[in-house]
Amino acid sequence: MRIIAHAKINWVLDITGERDDGYHLMDMLMQPIGLADTIRLTDADAISLTISGNPDLSCDASNLAWRAAVLLQPYADRPRGVNITLEKVIPCGAGLGGGSADAAAVLLGLNQLWGLSLPKETLEKLALNLGADVPFFLNSGLCRVQGIGEDVRSLSRGPKWPLVIIQPCDGLSTKDIFAAFDASEQVVHPDIDGMEQILVREDLSVLPIHPGNVLEQVSCQGRPEIGQAAGFLVRNGAVCAQMSGSGSAVFGVFENTRAADAAAASAKERWEKVFVCTTCEETLQIHV
Repeated sequence: MRIIAHAKINWVLDITGERDDGYHLMDMLMQPIGLADTIRLTDADAISLTISGNPDLSCDASNLAWRAAVLLQPYADRPRGVNITLEKVIPCGAGLGGGSADAAAVLLGLNQLWGLSLPKETLEKLALNLGADVPFFLNSGLCRVQGIGEDVRSLSRGPKWPLVIIQPCDGLSTKDIFAAFDASEQVVHPDIDGMEQILVREDLSVLPIHPGNVLEQVSCQGRPEIGQAAGFLVRNGAVCAQMSGSGSAVFGVFENTRAADAAAASAKERWEKVFVCTTCEETLQIHV
């Protein structure tokens, strides 16, 4: 079984509060993009993981893809294992959800490969144990994601617009970023309802230059390259540009592929990790 696991961008990321257990309450608009990893699953006696494309990733039980398989083992009618082969394309520490997408791919794929027939609701509950972004990847299109990631509402197929993505630097610790946000004295919350309407209408003409990510300011304080990359994209024709997730990747939206290709060519003269793709509808594509 082969699964294409797409990355995501955060059109909007807001933090609306904090639970008693310390988890932050989120309100986000998220959509998959063409940038994707490839996961292959083969039935086996035990769990194993092989990764190509990124030698820094662990191939053991600490990896989200491995952990996803472990979560499903109790639901099988007999002891089951799987050989997981992961071809990494999505950059790590970027805020593009690569690890979460891989985990969701394993959940969805093994549910089929092992004949578990678990409903989507059960898979989403298991997914939340792996991370706040993982339930999103079991859905498709433009989604509004709230709470700690458990409340996912599909809004539309979402616009299909050309993107240039730059990862200008290494990522920061997500824990440190949230701690810095908590210490911030002034936070400007984005107009997420207004942005939702723009995206559902697919109206590029009124897309704001910075749709709104409340983590971007504190991330830029630790990694000023993030702000520099966003500014570069706007100066080179992007209709809007901002950081995705907690960083460090920045995406720019372009009116057409020609403009995106030109901006990407200029970006590659300065940064190593530059990608051209589009927003898309599917998060996961299974090929048996």
